[in-house]
Amino acid sequence: MVVFYPDKSDNTSFLLILRKTYKGVHSNQVGFPGGRLEIFDKNLKHTALRETEEEVGIAKSDVEVLKRLTKLYIPPSNFWVYPYVGLLYKTPNLVPQKSEVEKILEIDIDEFLDENSLIKQKLSTSYASNIEVPAFSLNGQVVWGATAMMLSELKELLREIL
Repeated sequence: MVVFYPDKSDNTSFLLILRKTYKGVHSNQVGFPGGRLEIFDKNLKHTALRETEEEVGIAKSDVEVLKRLTKLYIPPSNFWVYPYVGLLYKTPNLVPQKSEVEKILEIDIDEFLDENSLIKQKLSTSYASNIEVPAFSLNGQVVWGATAMMLSELKELLREIL
């Protein structure tokens, strides 16, 4: 879930999370709040809202869901991701889920839209070593992979409307 909201300075922001370090392919990576469809979820939109509430403390009922972005397959974890974009009309009280979230990263929309945020980064993954990938540099973090792909689509949508 990509949630846009007014930050404490009344600037438009959205958030990303730094995942905890664990034994898994997405350990210590930056991503959006989200997770697996559970049997009690009504649909994928409900999953995105539930996971956002669990991981960062934004109540499901406070988010107006505007759009679903393009679904995206992530080979290392063998999952399809169905990202949603929503609005929150007030500054949230963000509370990271202790078991899954190392840190919440608030991203100012102007920093995100700045062309200098798009970079190339050499890194090693669970499936390749020392590869150069397109990425974003946001709030002191390198954001790459599926999250960067979703951010690229989001950036194009914002360019069309701003």
